[in-house]
Amino acid sequence: MSGPSGTAACPCGGGAYAACCAPFLRREAWPVTAEQLMRSRYTAFALGDAEYLLRTWHPRTRPERLELDDRDWVGLEITDRVDGAEHDMMGIVGFTAHWVAGRQPGSQTERSAFVRRGGRWVYLAATPDAE
Repeated sequence: MSGPSGTAACPCGGGAYAACCAPFLRREAWPVTAEQLMRSRYTAFALGDAEYLLRTWHPRTRPERLELDDRDWVGLEITDRVDGAEHDMMGIVGFTAHWVAGRQPGSQTERSAFVRRGGRWVYLAATPDAE
């Protein structure tokens, strides 16, 4: 999985891809906060990296396989953070992810729960926000 090159913006909006999510998706480092993991998972969706998504999913809630759809993920807004710092054991990250499928725009809003497993952050589950 190569991703954007040079100083191109990271799909998650966190800066240049090379300094933001690239080390995680290239398997050179592991996110140290729940938000970093959330952002890197969004980037994996944007780049079509299903293997990274499965690898960062808690085994208790992870599907056997993951089929990614043809949405173009076009923006991420972090709306809430509860814990999830470097030394926490649990964290929640609220977000709205924007997408386009064909010419139809849409968004997905949820709060994702993350836990530490073996010293690493993993995605546990999502609970959609109530409107």
